[in-house]
Amino acid sequence: MKILVTGGAGFIGGNFIHYMVNKYPEDEIVNLDLLTYAGNLETLKPVEDKPNYRFVRGDIADRPFIFSLFEKEKFDVVINFAAESHVDRSIENPDIFVKTNVLGTTTLLDAANAFDVKRFHQVSTDEVYGDLPLDRPDLFFTEETPLHTSSPYSSSKASADLFVMAYHRTYGTPVTLSRCSNNYGPYQFPEKLIPLMISRALADEKLPVYGEGLNVRDWLHVYDHCVAIDLIVREGKVGEVYNIGGHNERTNLEVVRTILRALDKPESLIEHVTDRKGHDRRYAIDPTKLETELGWKPKYNFDTGIPGTIEWYLNNREWWENIISGEYRNYFDRMYGGRLK
Repeated sequence: MKILVTGGAGFIGGNFIHYMVNKYPEDEIVNLDLLTYAGNLETLKPVEDKPNYRFVRGDIADRPFIFSLFEKEKFDVVINFAAESHVDRSIENPDIFVKTNVLGTTTLLDAANAFDVKRFHQVSTDEVYGDLPLDRPDLFFTEETPLHTSSPYSSSKASADLFVMAYHRTYGTPVTLSRCSNNYGPYQFPEKLIPLMISRALADEKLPVYGEGLNVRDWLHVYDHCVAIDLIVREGKVGEVYNIGGHNERTNLEVVRTILRALDKPESLIEHVTDRKGHDRRYAIDPTKLETELGWKPKYNFDTGIPGTIEWYLNNREWWENIISGEYRNYFDRMYGGRLK
């Protein structure tokens, strides 16, 4: 198969490309990414010379470009990771989230219809469901939970989800859709909670924790997320939504303390800061449908996954230090300058 992975220079998309290129050497993987601030081609260094991998720079919301690419490449499968995803940035500047997450998705859907893509998979988030009360640990998000967004980011993702399902109903587009809980693992951009706390703790800098730090997230190792998406694309039922969760609920404060203990750093580095606007209280996914219908089981729980994640950041300091310094932005020019039209 020829598979288009959009947003493949990001955290989850990059890990997915690593997984797919190595597992399916007979498939051709094309990575389309605009290389905005969170896109980092250094993430793809280990696979950039593989014969079944290729990178294309472009914007999923650029309709003439996308249609030209689809006409040329004749993709069998499209997996859309491309998205603006940082909640704080969406509060400051919602417009770019609408352009990329909504208009970009519909542009891809139109191209998929025009050029007979066999499967279009949309990667979404549990944030489209809103939040759950802290005092009801018995409640979980299911695929039937109504959408109830809290931020411009989650609103843009929910809108994209609705378009995906509407295209299936209106045009018969062969879609699947997955909604995941918070991911962690290698190659995560340092503005996100776990790598941010690791990098700051190593520098003995203060670790900013929103409010009291009691907001709860369900943590999913990115490897398990990649396995789930691959399974859904190949075996999932067209027109269906699948929730992907890790059954690993932790408060933000618990996560930060786990990192400090692993790095032998004092809790005095924790500094509570003014809470985020509209900060969701608790996310928790019920992945029963994915487990029973497709047989998915996560390899990692948080206790087994977080030590290896911390070790990865310790062993790959250059990767995240290049991001903090801004040097990662020059990698595209070094690698592709003069080689791309």
